[in-house]
Amino acid sequence: MSEVLVKNYDTEKLIKESGYDDHFHEHHHGDKYQSNFIMTYIFSMDHKIIARQFLITGMIWALIGAAMSIIFRLQLGFPDSNMAWLKPLLGKWINMDNGVGTLDPNFYYALVTMHGTIIVFMVLTAGLSGTFSNLLIPLQLGARDMASPFMNMLSYWFFFLSSVIMFYSLFIATGPFSGGWTGYPPLSALPQASDGSGAGATLWIVSLVFFVVSVLLGGVNYITTVLNLRTKGMSLWRMPLTIWAFFITAIIGLLSFPVLASAFFLLTFDRSLGTSFFLNEIVIKGQILDYAGGSPILFQHLFWFLGHPEVYIIILPAMGLTSEVLSVHARKPIFGYRAMVISILAIAFLSFIVWAHHMFMAGVNPFISNIFVIFTLIIAVPSAVKVFNWITTLYGGNIRLNTPMLFAIGFVSLFISGGLTGIFLGNSAIDIQLHDTYFVIAHFHIVMGVAAFFGMFAGIYHWYPKMFGRFMNETLGKIHFWGTMIGAYAIFWPMHYTGLAGVPRRYYKFDIFDAFGQFTELNMFITVSAAIVFGLQVLFVINFFRSIWFGRKVKSINPWGANTLEWTTPIHAGHGNWPGNLPTVHRWAYDYGKDGYEFIPQHVPVSEDESEVH
Repeated sequence: MSEVLVKNYDTEKLIKESGYDDHFHEHHHGDKYQSNFIMTYIFSMDHKIIARQFLITGMIWALIGAAMSIIFRLQLGFPDSNMAWLKPLLGKWINMDNGVGTLDPNFYYALVTMHGTIIVFMVLTAGLSGTFSNLLIPLQLGARDMASPFMNMLSYWFFFLSSVIMFYSLFIATGPFSGGWTGYPPLSALPQASDGSGAGATLWIVSLVFFVVSVLLGGVNYITTVLNLRTKGMSLWRMPLTIWAFFITAIIGLLSFPVLASAFFLLTFDRSLGTSFFLNEIVIKGQILDYAGGSPILFQHLFWFLGHPEVYIIILPAMGLTSEVLSVHARKPIFGYRAMVISILAIAFLSFIVWAHHMFMAGVNPFISNIFVIFTLIIAVPSAVKVFNWITTLYGGNIRLNTPMLFAIGFVSLFISGGLTGIFLGNSAIDIQLHDTYFVIAHFHIVMGVAAFFGMFAGIYHWYPKMFGRFMNETLGKIHFWGTMIGAYAIFWPMHYTGLAGVPRRYYKFDIFDAFGQFTELNMFITVSAAIVFGLQVLFVINFFRSIWFGRKVKSINPWGANTLEWTTPIHAGHGNWPGNLPTVHRWAYDYGKDGYEFIPQHVPVSEDESEVH
């Protein structure tokens, strides 16, 4: 291995070299609360602590959402089994008939609804973007904190309030909302439509409105910090790809989430005030209701105007994390940096003009459908650019196959295999056959669910030393990776074939259909695979929390030999990040294997004989 230009700075040496800023403690009040646990760890304004809050809350929600999926997978895989053993947990939602327990069908639909809501919003939006945008934007830009630490704290607590309301809705007498995670009217607009459309739906709407407030508070902060608080020398074209991804994600959220909020307000008016925004000529149990002039298709337009950008609000941060991890652990510059940035911008723009491909079967004008088909297929181009650049970054690299790198490579694999099936669904003619089948389930779970989780896991394992000053257990990490990778394909790959056979999604059981009875054993296999993968996520959680206290201690401020600025802070950085003056940036973030040096961090001045400077 070549000589290293910068090995490991001693923390005390870093403080002396950088010069101590006497106004540091005066302006960053977090330090005066160091002895107060509540102000340090609960109502903290330190972006690093807020990142941990988002992460741990998201992990709790992930376990809850995954447990729900195991329960309804048990129903699908073993529909005739006795579920009486779940009665202590689920209570009245297990129906007892002659001593045999069966899952209540209404609660089955509630589980499917809440699983989707929890994973999409509480975990992959708040848990992923909230964690790493908070952790990395100030650190990688050379800022003391977010532009508004107070607003940043509020963004977490609005998310927490949203979480409390959503969690409470699971325990009300009529059950949680059961109208699907998309909340389509009329099930969501009529409290009398079903038990799950009553108080559970109201709490669901209120929870997500608070969630939107959290996203907007965070997004304004992220955008302002990126534009205004970059350290000296940190131009936009020197920012790491992680920051580009978080920056564009925040812009997408700021433009799209208010549209969802407007849909919820109109939905509430229909539910409570007798308006007819989404309802028209509704009959329930022979009774003609007094609604006229509304259209449920309007709600679909409003929902999916957020719903498709939401896909990229989830996947872009994972792409940014993966880009950084691949470059660091391949010991190579990221291939095609500017092309990667432009592809992020292109994805952001196109994400706003493809929403109606979710509505090909909703009766929209076929000509309009053709327009959305074109743009849906075009958005594959910038995605393919990113895939090509990731593979080229890996090619010829001095690859460290540690846990973060494995998850980053796994992300690329899943993004390719999951993304290719999107070409089928983006074609309106083929979508007629595949719409609302298990093919759709397989596609979006691989590309938006599992792939996003892999990007998140790569980030957690890679930046865990920065968050907690320790390493996670590497052996448990590799077991977590290989088991989850194999298990994810075992769960979702067979669903493509059942979807092609026409098996519909969201059905309670299939054994009454002659055409679908042939998939009984396959459903059992999928359910068993899901249970194993769930067990591996529990192993990850154990590894995560155990490593906080018992993990191998970090002895160097830059254990991975990375170039970005977060690895110039002390191992246990206080509020304000750098104990002295802020670092000055002299180069881009990807000077690996250059001029005989293994890596050259961004704050290292440019020498006179350097071959090229970014």
